[in-house]
Amino acid sequence: MSTINNPFIVYGYKGPAYFCNRKKETDRILAALRGERNVTLVAPRRMGKTGLIQHVFHHIGQQEPDAKCFYVDIYSTHSLEQLVRLLAEAIVGKLDTVSQSALRSIQAFFSSWRPKISIDQMSGLPTVTLDVQPTEGRESLRQVFEYMRQSGRRCYVAIDEFQQILNYLETGVEALIRSYIQFLPNVYFIFSGSQQHLMQQMFLSANHPFFQSSMVVALEGIDREEYYAFACQHFTTRGLVVNADTFYYIYNIAGGITWYVQAILHGLYERQGQTVCPTLVDEVVDDWLGEQTVAYQNYCAWLTANQSALLRAIACEGEVKAPLSQAFLSSHHLPAASSVKVALRVLEDKMLVSHTPQGYSVSDRFFALWLQRR
Repeated sequence: MSTINNPFIVYGYKGPAYFCNRKKETDRILAALRGERNVTLVAPRRMGKTGLIQHVFHHIGQQEPDAKCFYVDIYSTHSLEQLVRLLAEAIVGKLDTVSQSALRSIQAFFSSWRPKISIDQMSGLPTVTLDVQPTEGRESLRQVFEYMRQSGRRCYVAIDEFQQILNYLETGVEALIRSYIQFLPNVYFIFSGSQQHLMQQMFLSANHPFFQSSMVVALEGIDREEYYAFACQHFTTRGLVVNADTFYYIYNIAGGITWYVQAILHGLYERQGQTVCPTLVDEVVDDWLGEQTVAYQNYCAWLTANQSALLRAIACEGEVKAPLSQAFLSSHHLPAASSVKVALRVLEDKMLVSHTPQGYSVSDRFFALWLQRR
């Protein structure tokens, strides 16, 4: 694999050379999938779930050349119809050859969807656009899964932000998906999500269809010393040196959350000829906050006064164990607990605030810093 300009990847996956650690998690997930088990991957936002999934798929591609891996992010979906459309457009056509007979087979299999088929000039594979009708969502989902089953090929499907199905207007989507996938002998799933309390409810609660249906992996921060070694390895290639204290400063600012560590390291790597020190780290963080200021201002503009005040209070605290306690409300001059409870639910729904066993915190670490500085 060719080298890249900046080894500290902020977006996407560029291969194992630029992927820090996660060996234990990678091995666990690969072992589960090889053992024909599904996997549930739970972690706060930007902890590196998507990168880990792509890393696992990279290894599967090397170990099982005939297998097919699919990644679908359903965060933007609001209905079963939209879920089916995303799944279908990611999967349908990718298990076929480009022969006319294969294209006719797709058209026959999905005739009710009025498929439009074209050939991707880069890959040579069919690209399928489908017209999924709202009233046909359940049957259409069954057809997508049946298409994978009939292909006979081993398939791995990662569905990111899987908790989103709880917000669909249609009832029984959890049970529907569970009923379909249990009869797919050649298809295995990774269900990942960042709203930890909802994912845990779906997969660890006995009254939900997915209870005990997969191996649950809770993704935590990368070990600080392992991350430091990774950073040093790549800084050395540019003749830069980062001492341990400076890296620990970076790690603390980022809260150990992978994307923010990567973002700071990425910025530092671009500062050629400058000594890596806490002052330079602060400059890099300021640059990131400056780039996002308009977005952060828009976030605040969308909130009511109560929601904005609560968000700022949580940002100032860093982590809040009891946001409805009188001590917290009084110290930040917040309204009554009933009003704060409503505001908190909205902030969680908008994914501006995350809830973990440790408490409530602003989901975006840089947004929290921006709010603190205001």
